[in-house]
Amino acid sequence: MARLLPLVAVLPESPINAPLHTPDAAEAHAVVRDSVPLRVALLGYRSAPFSGGQGVYLRYLSQALMQIGHRVTVISGPPYPDLVEGVELIKLPSLDLYSRDLWSVTREELGNRLGRREWLSKLSGGFAEPETFGERARDWLLNHAAEFDVVHDNQTLADGILDLQRAGLPVVTTIHHPITRDLKVALAGEPRWWWRLMIRRWHGFLGMQSRVAAELRHIVTVSRCSAADIATDFGVLPGALHVVPNGVDTELFKPLPSVARKQGQMIATASADAPLKGLPVLLQAFKRLVEADPSRRLVLIARPKPGGDTEALIKNLGLGDYIRFVGSASHEEINRLYAESAVAIVPSLYEGFGLPAVEAMAAGIPLVSSDGGALAEVVADGGLVLPAGDIDALAASLERVLSDPTLANTLGDRGRQRVERHFCWSVCAQQMVEQYRACIEAC
Repeated sequence: MARLLPLVAVLPESPINAPLHTPDAAEAHAVVRDSVPLRVALLGYRSAPFSGGQGVYLRYLSQALMQIGHRVTVISGPPYPDLVEGVELIKLPSLDLYSRDLWSVTREELGNRLGRREWLSKLSGGFAEPETFGERARDWLLNHAAEFDVVHDNQTLADGILDLQRAGLPVVTTIHHPITRDLKVALAGEPRWWWRLMIRRWHGFLGMQSRVAAELRHIVTVSRCSAADIATDFGVLPGALHVVPNGVDTELFKPLPSVARKQGQMIATASADAPLKGLPVLLQAFKRLVEADPSRRLVLIARPKPGGDTEALIKNLGLGDYIRFVGSASHEEINRLYAESAVAIVPSLYEGFGLPAVEAMAAGIPLVSSDGGALAEVVADGGLVLPAGDIDALAASLERVLSDPTLANTLGDRGRQRVERHFCWSVCAQQMVEQYRACIEAC
């Protein structure tokens, strides 16, 4: 614990809770162009929005940086990102074995050293994409180094990225949270020894990430909680850590006053079969709410694995008729679902940031959230916050919001105001540029 004490000293200026000037809504949405534009290479080893929060991060950060006057080139492996016009995309192909059959690989593809590495790793239950993308990105950037002022890596944490720093390029790395936390939760929730072995095998890349992170000189993370976890799990010195929160598109996620709320409808965004997201806790709490009032319903923005643990638990609890899964909704459709629901729920056991919580607050829906990881820090007074994994507390908090319209309205207003002050992308992008300039100056 002694290593964490300096962390508070070096990160007191975090925009999330510090008593600094907070912009009003007009300031938050203003586009403030920097006087000296930067040329930014923004890296992501897999970047499609449906691949997870990292794809969303790349899309909106690149857009916000462009809007304040910087030139952004996204360099990505497949599946590729959905970017706005004006942001250049450089594609670095891989075998992309999570979207094709392992046995469809050609002899020519296996003749490539990195392709062969990906295939053998997938065959044995591993995940080699961060490592192989790091090498491809290194080779491409060393041939194009003069075209960029700063390289911003989005949690690849590979030896190839470290090579760029060693070559003298200014490198900023975002670590959303250390994946070691995912591993711990996954192992704790899996009693079968053979699956525990497979879980450890898939997370084999963590050895590389931990070693690389400890040598990086300029790391950005999204919360003070995540900074503390990175220092602990990856051995990163606190002086290398800087907090810049994620943003949310407040023109996309916003209140829709014309849409009537369904008073018994709840909504949650939670990866159905990821233990870290706490969906079993939510389902057991929801069971109690349904027993009290059978008219209640739950909308889950998730894709359950057929025959998986989530599907089995829903069947065992007898909740099949009360839950609707929405697996491929657009952001606009999700915002409308927020508008028609009575309360949003984030039951995660751990989050390095918690983007679904911020999106819900931006939409103006009352929020009930666990305190897992950074959620208490991010949500603060913008929702009801309860202990992660506590079924009783979750059921009681949801019942309270559903039965108290005044409280529900207050929470919705507070959440929206909190997002406007702290989590607009225009504000976050300006803070990121400050980190870019500090990194450039230090090189």
